Amino acid sequence: MGRINSEKFIELKELVRDFPQVPGVYLMKSKEQKIIYVGKAKSLKQRVKSYFSDSLDHSPKTKFLMGSVSFIEYLITQTELEALLLEAQLIKKHRPKYNIRLKDDKSYPYIRFSWQDEFPRLYVARKVKNDGGYYFGPYPKGQVAANSIEFLNENFKVRDCSDGVLSSRTRPCLSYQINRCKAPCVGLVTREEYRKDIEGAKNFLLGEGEAVLKNLESKMWQLSDEEKYEQAAKLRDSIQALKTAFSRQVLIKEAENLDIDALAYVKGPAGIAFETFHVRKGVELGSRSYFFSIYEEDSDMKDLIVTFLTQYYEDNFIPDQVILAFDIGRDLCLLLWQLLKERGKKEVFVRFGSDELGHSLIDKAKNLAQKHYEKTMSKNEEREEGLKEIQIKLGLPRLPNRIECFDVSTFQGQETVASQVVFEEGIPSKDHYRRYKIKTVTGIDDFASMNEVLTRRFKHKEYDEPDLIIVDGGKGQLAIAKKVLEDLCMDHIPIVGLAKARTESSFASESVKSTEERFYLPGRSNPVTFRPGSLSYQILVGARDEAHRFAITYHRKLREGGSLESVLDGISGIGQKRKKTLLKHFGDIESIKKASVEDISQLNGFNRVLAELVLLHINE
Repeated sequence: MGRINSEKFIELKELVRDFPQVPGVYLMKSKEQKIIYVGKAKSLKQRVKSYFSDSLDHSPKTKFLMGSVSFIEYLITQTELEALLLEAQLIKKHRPKYNIRLKDDKSYPYIRFSWQDEFPRLYVARKVKNDGGYYFGPYPKGQVAANSIEFLNENFKVRDCSDGVLSSRTRPCLSYQINRCKAPCVGLVTREEYRKDIEGAKNFLLGEGEAVLKNLESKMWQLSDEEKYEQAAKLRDSIQALKTAFSRQVLIKEAENLDIDALAYVKGPAGIAFETFHVRKGVELGSRSYFFSIYEEDSDMKDLIVTFLTQYYEDNFIPDQVILAFDIGRDLCLLLWQLLKERGKKEVFVRFGSDELGHSLIDKAKNLAQKHYEKTMSKNEEREEGLKEIQIKLGLPRLPNRIECFDVSTFQGQETVASQVVFEEGIPSKDHYRRYKIKTVTGIDDFASMNEVLTRRFKHKEYDEPDLIIVDGGKGQLAIAKKVLEDLCMDHIPIVGLAKARTESSFASESVKSTEERFYLPGRSNPVTFRPGSLSYQILVGARDEAHRFAITYHRKLREGGSLESVLDGISGIGQKRKKTLLKHFGDIESIKKASVEDISQLNGFNRVLAELVLLHINE
């Protein structure tokens, strides 16, 4: 878009001259008053003034941003730290187009040890809280954390039941029968004895492996001397299992008493890949990857790093040290130190990785970031090829980088709803999904319902115009949507209708064997075909299916009033019997949402897979 027009440029430049020289947050808005960028500043006047200099050093992103700005506002804070925190809150709330933002669905698992409980247990948690428990992680995958918990439960006899089961049992469960638990639920072990027995699991997670092994070996020989050979043999097996686990750990001696996160990144024309590499008490735990689309390679890395870490450490474990691959300077390191000290209630050393340990960890993180960037680029190239095929076959004027799909759902002529899902560059953009409750239509009237939905959609001028619209249905629905677009003077936007056609495996067949998707265009009698399984096919059909799912979910919520029975509908493997089991045990939806995978998998008829499915579905 280039620079804003000279009149607007002069107007805003004059406005900024009156900005105060104090800490705060500035909000850049589009002509529709939508916040498109949020920034923090030690001095509002100096920082915002820099956008209006005639310097040739402005990055393409800054030039593009300034070409979209029509209004600039500011909020004053007492300190730069308050400005940093406010910036993070506003980015999370308003989701500005030109800010990097960690999405809420990118949560990695931790192992939580509920040490504050009378009889502590281990389970998977997605957020770190100051609740008296110990948190270990993050782990790269939920299954890794779950396997670790299963291993520790077995070898240290940690209870694997939920708090509800613990308080309601009247006799020991199967875990006690097979010698994997000491049955604190029925008082067969005291609180002190239980905590002493399971302390080895906590120490193991804290990285004190050698001490744990020595303690267990001492117990084994004591049991042998007492001629309790069967118990000694079981302890010997646990020791061997622990030794095997230790042999797979990568230890860093220089960091044996430290929790460290190392942050590295790789940038390119299409975006930036951040990688956080985690060391816990000298043990390499793994890494986490994030990718953000940006407009150029010369972004201010200091701002990006500070913004990223501010959001990252809102819900994640705060280590003893944060090592950076880029020197952000003393002032910003001090600012992050203040932030992390406030959140973690402890001293946190934020530094540039200039020493041998720092170089080693940063190199590992950077290698992983490079792989992540290349993998993302490969996927992007594949998606672009799929979008090009869609463009060619549907005769679109440009690449369909933004696809909007609409679906109308009616139940028995009542409570009509509609959904809008958005795919950007071939992948779902859930921030842009919308649900519509039809307000002006009584009974079944597809034309009127589609008219209302599209009219309401295109009243929002702050949303980008789609490159392609998809409607669920054949020629009839397509004609309705096309007429609506004409009435709205939006018929320059390409549109396609998707419908299933029944096919038979042979002419002699008496039953339908399969269905195939047909893609209808206005003014064309024969449908366009895409090869099933091709990426272009997956993008189009995926958008239609997602819109259908989104509409049905909303429809069910309204129809059933959000009851537990209706929310659980459609989960594979969850029938009436299992629904009743969940209802009887938890009582309501909110209680299930707060439950862990372990809580649900313990119920009769459930396992870990079903528990994961229930939580994924119900939290959606």
